[in-house]
Amino acid sequence: MTDLLTNFHTILQRIQVCEQKYHRTTGSVSLLAVSKTHAPTLIATLHDAGQQSFAENYLQEALVKISALQEKRLIWHYIGPIQSNKAKEIAQNFSWVQTVCRLKEAKLLSQYRAFNESPLNICIQIKLDDNPKKSGISLEEAPTLVDSLQSMPHLKLRGLMTIPPLVEDFERQREYYREVCNLFTTLNAYGAQLDTLSMGMTHDFEAAIAEGATIIRIGTGLFGPR
Repeated sequence: MTDLLTNFHTILQRIQVCEQKYHRTTGSVSLLAVSKTHAPTLIATLHDAGQQSFAENYLQEALVKISALQEKRLIWHYIGPIQSNKAKEIAQNFSWVQTVCRLKEAKLLSQYRAFNESPLNICIQIKLDDNPKKSGISLEEAPTLVDSLQSMPHLKLRGLMTIPPLVEDFERQREYYREVCNLFTTLNAYGAQLDTLSMGMTHDFEAAIAEGATIIRIGTGLFGPR
């Protein structure tokens, strides 16, 4: 537990340093704790220390945690692939879904979210390489999907999410994130009204903050290796 809290405060401090270094507004970058494979007790410890938002990749695992921690009133983000047969439970149990990349799945999320009072916050997942194991749509395809989602009931399109290729070179990391930020800016210039760029993980979140990230997704840097 001590290591977890030490890691948490270290990450928060590094975010503040990066905000200053890259002339970002203080508090403009939020931490999303990626809690997949980690026990509810650890999530509760982080929440009690001030962390509100948590992300899960696997629905069934997430549902157990959501139920166990329902009194904590956490903000849950779904960051795994969306399967049609799981869309109902995703739509009704999460506040955010960051991995929308098809109109079909968006329609299902909207349909099932209708049973909740608040709209479901969604991000479109952008794919920056041809890795067949990754989900997402290309930069070129995104504007068409954005147009389709703008008027969809029960959904609120918030922004873009990406998982770029794994590279160690800092400037190359920035180049990947810059592509997504440029798309974000272009979409807003045409009236999209997006406010969220979810990009950056443990190994590259400084580059993401430098290029405009508003949410960074940290798992290993908080909880340690899985």
